[in-house]
Amino acid sequence: MQTRLEVRQTIVGWLDERQIPYRMFEHPQANTIDDCLTMPFISDSVTICKNVFLCNRQKTNYYLMLLRPNTPFRTAIVSKALGVSRLSFAPDDALQTLLHLTSGSVSPLALYFDRAHEIVLCYEKAVRETPEIAFHPCDNTATVLFTQDVFWGRVLPELGVRPVAVERVE
Repeated sequence: MQTRLEVRQTIVGWLDERQIPYRMFEHPQANTIDDCLTMPFISDSVTICKNVFLCNRQKTNYYLMLLRPNTPFRTAIVSKALGVSRLSFAPDDALQTLLHLTSGSVSPLALYFDRAHEIVLCYEKAVRETPEIAFHPCDNTATVLFTQDVFWGRVLPELGVRPVAVERVE
């Protein structure tokens, strides 16, 4: 099992190899979205996403949902929007096994490890409204910022990810 720092180095190395532009900030461990919102590089022009890892009741289908930081998450509404019955938070062992992550470090950048593309990336449309978007590089002691165009137009296609917009999440 890789350490958080090793996972971060894998992700940052992948971004660098592809010459994907980003800015990275190191900071004290940020376990919650509230911790993230206090960081000095977060402003009204940056959406730092609340990332929620979900699964169906049978734990056979997984979803990574990107939300604005203050959007209340309602499983019933998101389940209905995705056409999936009874979504719930995925267990920590699935987070580690599928995405090489620990709780507090969830990031769409971890889809790098989902080579079989088993996880569906979903997002609240409003996360795209700011000029920049921010995520942990799979380690919650750092944050990377991308322009929206780079994240949606370069990062996700390089990962082979086709995100699904969710109209209504609250």
